[in-house]
Amino acid sequence: MFCKASPSLQTLRTAHSTVSQSNIAQKGKLLKGKVKKIQVKGFITAEEGTLLESLSWSRPLDVITDIHGGSLLVELISAETDTRTLMEKGPVEDYAQRVWFEFRDEKYKCVFDMPEDFGTVGAIRVQNQHRREIFIKEMELELPSGSVTFTCNSWVAPKSVDPKKRIFFSNKSYLPSTTPEPLKNLRKEELETLQGNNRERVGEFAKYERVYDYDVYNDVGDPEKDEKLARPVMGGLSHPYPRRCKTGRKPCDKDPSSEKRKGEFYVPRDEEFSTTKDTAFTGKAVLAALPSVFPQIEAALLDPNLPFPHFKSIEDLFEVGIDIPKKAGLLPMIPKLIKVVAEAPNNLLQFDPPILLNSTNFPASSLVLQDRFSWIRDDEFARQTLAGLNPYSIQLVTEWPLKSNLDPAVYGDPESLITWDIVEREIRGVMSVDEALKNKRLFMLDYHDLLLPYVNKVRELADTTLYASRTLFFLSDDSTLRPVAIELTRPPDVNRPQWRQVFTPGYDATSCWLWKLAKTHAVAHDAGYHQLISHWLRTHCCMEPYIIAANRQLCAMHPIYRLLHPHFRYTMEINARARQSLVNAGGIIETCFWPGKYSLQLSSDVYAKLWRFDREGLPADLISRGLAVEDETAEHGLRLTIPDYPFANDGLMLWDALKEWITEYVKHYYPDEVLIMLDEELQGWWSEVRNIGHGDKKDEPWWPVLRTQDDLIGVVTTIAWVASGHHAAVNFGQYGYGGYFPNRPTTTRIRMPVEEPTDEELKEFYEEPEKVLLKTFPSQKQATQVMVTLDLLSTHSPDEEYLGEEPESSWANDPVIFAAYKRFKARLQHLEEVIDERNVNVSLKNRAGAGVVKYELLKPLSKPGVTGMGVPYSVSI
Repeated sequence: MFCKASPSLQTLRTAHSTVSQSNIAQKGKLLKGKVKKIQVKGFITAEEGTLLESLSWSRPLDVITDIHGGSLLVELISAETDTRTLMEKGPVEDYAQRVWFEFRDEKYKCVFDMPEDFGTVGAIRVQNQHRREIFIKEMELELPSGSVTFTCNSWVAPKSVDPKKRIFFSNKSYLPSTTPEPLKNLRKEELETLQGNNRERVGEFAKYERVYDYDVYNDVGDPEKDEKLARPVMGGLSHPYPRRCKTGRKPCDKDPSSEKRKGEFYVPRDEEFSTTKDTAFTGKAVLAALPSVFPQIEAALLDPNLPFPHFKSIEDLFEVGIDIPKKAGLLPMIPKLIKVVAEAPNNLLQFDPPILLNSTNFPASSLVLQDRFSWIRDDEFARQTLAGLNPYSIQLVTEWPLKSNLDPAVYGDPESLITWDIVEREIRGVMSVDEALKNKRLFMLDYHDLLLPYVNKVRELADTTLYASRTLFFLSDDSTLRPVAIELTRPPDVNRPQWRQVFTPGYDATSCWLWKLAKTHAVAHDAGYHQLISHWLRTHCCMEPYIIAANRQLCAMHPIYRLLHPHFRYTMEINARARQSLVNAGGIIETCFWPGKYSLQLSSDVYAKLWRFDREGLPADLISRGLAVEDETAEHGLRLTIPDYPFANDGLMLWDALKEWITEYVKHYYPDEVLIMLDEELQGWWSEVRNIGHGDKKDEPWWPVLRTQDDLIGVVTTIAWVASGHHAAVNFGQYGYGGYFPNRPTTTRIRMPVEEPTDEELKEFYEEPEKVLLKTFPSQKQATQVMVTLDLLSTHSPDEEYLGEEPESSWANDPVIFAAYKRFKARLQHLEEVIDERNVNVSLKNRAGAGVVKYELLKPLSKPGVTGMGVPYSVSI
């Protein structure tokens, strides 16, 4: 047993301790007094906010502040402990004064009286004395040992709004365990700020805030405006879904489970578009403005809800244009797509011909398409499954007969009507079905089980119809696919039995037209799946939790944060705008695509049943669809089932380049796998991704665990691929392939003419089959709205950051990492050369040949605009 110290002994110890601390402090002051000081200049490069902010009432007051030299209070924080006092060194500070400006660019200067033994500057703190926010790009310190740059690229709110000093770390990366002692508290403080732990206000997040938190998708519906716009919450047991950024808005009065949509959608301040990108997309947000643009287009159409009367009227959108009102509003501001012809008596709404369907250079007013009717041919229909806008759906057929897994009591006979006889007849005796299965010659677009539960619901919506579909292809010896059969199915309902029919390429007029119509339905199904699943869900939606978790758990100086940060740029902002105008109730997707108001529910079903992180990397995805098998002797370690698969051929080269770069990076910072296990920030990030961001699937057994370098390399490469290569492949060809909408109709509006037709419907089909096809296509209103939207989504901003174009500052700061980056850049340059070579190799029939569109979607670099190429780091549009 220990004796308790007497009160007198405790008093003596306390007094001794106080005297000792006093002596140390006094000694420190004496020693510091003897330390020689040097002058260190600092230069801050900054940028004002928007033009409106620069013209605001507070601007003259800020000019006065600049004149008096009190624009920014800047503190320098040493990364070294004082060896004499064993305490953190005190900061040195100065007020920065504006010394230069041009338009919105500004430069500030400060001079610090720095102790000669101050040591390495590990961080700076900045307080904005202005009455407006300021964007700080970087700060450069001129030290005796050489200049040091702090890359900031961040908005700093004025002191009157947020008095806390902003922390910026140097370009040197540190794991938590290697962080210099004086920076550890700052590291912790910054993360707590981003987590919202230090937040004083309550309620909706303000524009200037930098809080990252999670919420469900409960803001896409708008029951306050109209009960018909109410939508179920996406996220939770009923509708599993990734989480989005929390906004803190109040619940709706009519439906407390939904969030009010009033005002702008909050994202943390540094996630918003730069002023360059904002200007390129017409002020604050073209996406947000699109609903006001569409009525102008509708007013210009004679019969917006009717089909186009003939194909010439579709071509006239590119060739002639249509009159729009004199007050064109926002139309002239839409990028590239719409040209206002000032010389014309009236303004014209004129669309640029899609570049991917017209790869020759031609005058914009001339519709001299390279192969105008390629879209209607079977070979092009098949080719686009491998080298088109949605190369993620084609899969190998491994079992026969084709069979549904749905309940036959509800959905009818599960066995497909595509029989052996049909297949063998269509492949003309080349081989039996057994041989085709054994030799991996049969492939399929399978939207049967996914769509069948939605068919009757969608058919209740106005002006649309739906089938479940299977489309079967045969692989020829030259690596091209040949369509064999399309099966369309309507499930039974209370009044009718199941209806289904198989359509094959025809040899007489009637069967040829039925085949064209069946293809239209099948392509529309693929277009909807592409937009909602391959694009929105698998890239935009699933990326957001990685970003939120990274900002909450990984400090800005963490090497993995700095590796992933360029892959996160603008994603949260574009997703917020999508919730405003694209995937919201009554938005563009619901209005123009066949799922209608069930769009997000459909994507929730796919997320629940099919999404797996371990299959989001390209090799795993190809293997899961039967498009590749592991083979150590083959290039990339995979042997493709279809040798000429342009997306996979180019994509695997890009995947390997990313993986090799990430491997070198990870092994530099984690030479021992023990460091990965002991990295609490890294483990916290990945735990939060799994348990909160993708919490509806947290109990799945396939989640990777971060134990080794290979584990971390695999996770980071997958995220980088989804943000870059995957997104580029399914996004930047949207106008190229969908701008001429007969190639990729987004909805179908009438049933097949053989599904329980009336006498009038049959007569119309036999006498005017082209008219029936045009009536099946989207309406004039739907088509033009989609064309405007796809042009916007396909556009590269002038400030786009492409893979391998420029290194991050922290990468260039480390010689080992910079050398690895240069090797990465060289591999990407080689990829560009290989893609160019492949696109002129006529033996590769899926990407070269007479009138064949080149496959360039994975070429890393691009000019601004709609180009059909270029791989940005991130999901930025």
